[in-house]
Amino acid sequence: MGTILMYCRLVLVLVLSSIASSQSIIKTLPGFPGNLPFKLETGYVGVDDMDDVQLFYYFIESERNPRDDPLLLWLTGGPGCSAFSGLVYEVGPLSFDYAKSDENLPTLQLNPHSWTKLASMIFLDAPVGTGFSYSRTAEGYNMNDTLSASQIYTFLRKWLINHPKFQKNTLYISGDSYSGIIIPMVVQEISNGNDEGKEPKMNIQGYTIGNPLTDHFSDFNSRIPYTHRVGILSDELYEDLKESCNGKYVDVDPSNTDCTNNLKLYTQCINKLYSAQILEPKCALLSPNPNASKLDRSSLQDINSIGLLLSQPQKPEPWCRNYNYVFSYLWANDKTVQKSLHVREGTVKDWVRCNESLSYTYNVFSSVDYHRNLTKKAYRALIYSGDHDMLIPYVGTQAWIASLNLNITEDWQPWFRVDYLHNKYLMTFATVKGGGHTAPEYRPKECFAMAYRWLAHYFL
Repeated sequence: MGTILMYCRLVLVLVLSSIASSQSIIKTLPGFPGNLPFKLETGYVGVDDMDDVQLFYYFIESERNPRDDPLLLWLTGGPGCSAFSGLVYEVGPLSFDYAKSDENLPTLQLNPHSWTKLASMIFLDAPVGTGFSYSRTAEGYNMNDTLSASQIYTFLRKWLINHPKFQKNTLYISGDSYSGIIIPMVVQEISNGNDEGKEPKMNIQGYTIGNPLTDHFSDFNSRIPYTHRVGILSDELYEDLKESCNGKYVDVDPSNTDCTNNLKLYTQCINKLYSAQILEPKCALLSPNPNASKLDRSSLQDINSIGLLLSQPQKPEPWCRNYNYVFSYLWANDKTVQKSLHVREGTVKDWVRCNESLSYTYNVFSSVDYHRNLTKKAYRALIYSGDHDMLIPYVGTQAWIASLNLNITEDWQPWFRVDYLHNKYLMTFATVKGGGHTAPEYRPKECFAMAYRWLAHYFL
């Protein structure tokens, strides 16, 4: 009887262990012809006390030298947007072949500008409720900024324990958009854990963030100076806005009628612009409630802001960039795809690129102090922005970087896709000409060159 009980306990431990963490090597994918020419692994890692919260990840080994190349953890923004967006639309080794795809199963092709040519990359669906990540309990879906950062740190610790050959690799935390809040918090968690002697010790060297939301007020407030800078606002209206609103364009006093009236004129000026890339056609309103974007602020209406990128789009006419996103829904919801990725059956009813139904509480409204602390600890940082992004304009990014009062060792200058000089700077800020929200999706070749140089410690 005792032997039977011991055996049952052993089986139970093994079952629970397999649920807490699992990983699978993927050699082929539906829509891609032949075997994958890179090593792809998918899996889950439990990140709360009872391992009820299961975060899903895609891991691609460096196509160059996985033993010596850096390890990058990629976090997509939202919050609630799947890391699959980063993998297939921005910096991963695959992209959709739109010319050959149809409404049955989209066709995949290789991305010649994948950052996996420079580093091994983990694309993580975080927080829970994003992509294929799920919780076995309803309570597990209750999330906020600090808990999200903590669970991402837990994910990294467990993942590195399961992948010991990467524990000594240089580690960077990377991502874009709303991850501008989360990434500095994660790096701080890693730094604190290393100081406290937590295992495994991580070889964290810094972070990269594109088009980063960093401070809710200053980033949103910078939209009006940005639209004036690029010639959308007249000098007269811009001066009236500055005077009537005292330079503060979000959360304005509704009794300040001069300010609110000028903001209405401003809204009329930008109504027909596509905020993610001001030179592209404006997409149709895709959200069920387009004014319900969680990042909206009163008075400064964001009618075609981040909320427009959330729900499954319908094909607009004429072409609009959001049509490209349809293919991700078709591909990721295909049962053969989910079986190939080893997605646990029944855990996610419908995959969505960005989940606007998260039970999410915003409790960190600025990550500037985290940046300040991390620069004092000599961590490297690459901050970059597409210069045609009106959602999170580079103007606001410049402002918070200036507030750090760092010593400027190399002044503002143009950078091109040639010339390599050694770079020892802690924080590098770059704008990407023609880039939107986010830059790698619009300018993959330039962003690849930027990442190559920065990771190699070259000047941009």
